[in-house]
Amino acid sequence: MPKKLREKRKICFPIMSRIHYARQKHLMTLIQKSPKLDLQLVVGGSVLLDKHGERFLPAMAEAGFNVNETLFNVIEGGNHIAMAKTSGLAALEFSNSLYKLNPDIVLIRGDRFEQLALAMVAAYLNKTIAHIEGGDLTGTIDESVRHAITKLAHVHFVTNEDARKRVIQMGENPRMVFNVGSPDVEFAALVDKKNDGRAVNKSGMGFVIDVNKPFLMVMQHPVTTEKNNRKNFEETLKAVDALNLPTVWFWPNSDAGTNEISKAIRVYREHGKFKNKKIRFVTDLLPEDFIALLRRSSVMIGNSSAGIKESSYLGTPVVNVGTRQANRLRAENVVDAGYRADVIKKAIQSQLAHGPYKKSDLYFRAGSSRKIVEVLSKIKLNPQKKFYTI
Repeated sequence: MPKKLREKRKICFPIMSRIHYARQKHLMTLIQKSPKLDLQLVVGGSVLLDKHGERFLPAMAEAGFNVNETLFNVIEGGNHIAMAKTSGLAALEFSNSLYKLNPDIVLIRGDRFEQLALAMVAAYLNKTIAHIEGGDLTGTIDESVRHAITKLAHVHFVTNEDARKRVIQMGENPRMVFNVGSPDVEFAALVDKKNDGRAVNKSGMGFVIDVNKPFLMVMQHPVTTEKNNRKNFEETLKAVDALNLPTVWFWPNSDAGTNEISKAIRVYREHGKFKNKKIRFVTDLLPEDFIALLRRSSVMIGNSSAGIKESSYLGTPVVNVGTRQANRLRAENVVDAGYRADVIKKAIQSQLAHGPYKKSDLYFRAGSSRKIVEVLSKIKLNPQKKFYTI
């Protein structure tokens, strides 16, 4: 009798925000191409909201990705209650999707609040959970969420050796912790250098950016554990405005506090407080276009992890504002600044004077995504966890 063909192992990958697709596109491609794996995509959260992700579903379809399930789980409001309820609704919606799809492994990326709800559901449904980017240190609620997911996960793909040690310290089996580097940074390394980022002028509104001349990028999100998001953000507004340089300004993500920041931008803009008339406001860019723009930017300002990870490899000067990325491993291209306009302005001027940095491999490992695919293909499936004692 002919040998029975082994069924492909089903990998469920939830995409709950624009960064999950933007930063994992290469990994998704490799999973989809693997003869041993079957990619199941569950899309929900802010990706399904026009103001945060209207371009992503068409872009995913164009790239050849099939969405298996959608989760409409966002409670809008931009505050802590909305954030908590969004997590609860994500758990309810994902329970049905996961039961229907019945994957072998649920692959969770990062530390966003919805991801913890999804990991909890997967654990209760006895699914093996693989987690990307555990063990890192940061500020805000992400710190707690990331470590909580680590304790629910069975397989861990960390980005650096320090993170690997922390995951093991939390009682995880060293044989299940793999230092693969950052798939985010690997994707950044693969973006075609012919892409010059000028697609930014097809998105958003405002000043037309000449990508061949110096310009700034600003991406500052709310810090969910702080009460003065608007006041803190206004310090960045004042600093950037005073420099009067062409600037690409990204609207914040959908965390608690986003309305405060959005209101600060609108009040500043609509009341004519901006002296700088060279600002382009953008909601989002497609993954390749964002990396191309970041690569050409004179300085990135704010508190996005892209300023810590992708920028380290690209050599882009960064001014990291506030506490959101506190304690995260960083390269020499990052200068930290507190919530004071004069301090932020001085830091930006210093980075402008310095210019591009030598690229760092702090988060980069060649073949990061391929290693993840290899492990997902072979790892033993066992939903029963045990605390590992060193």
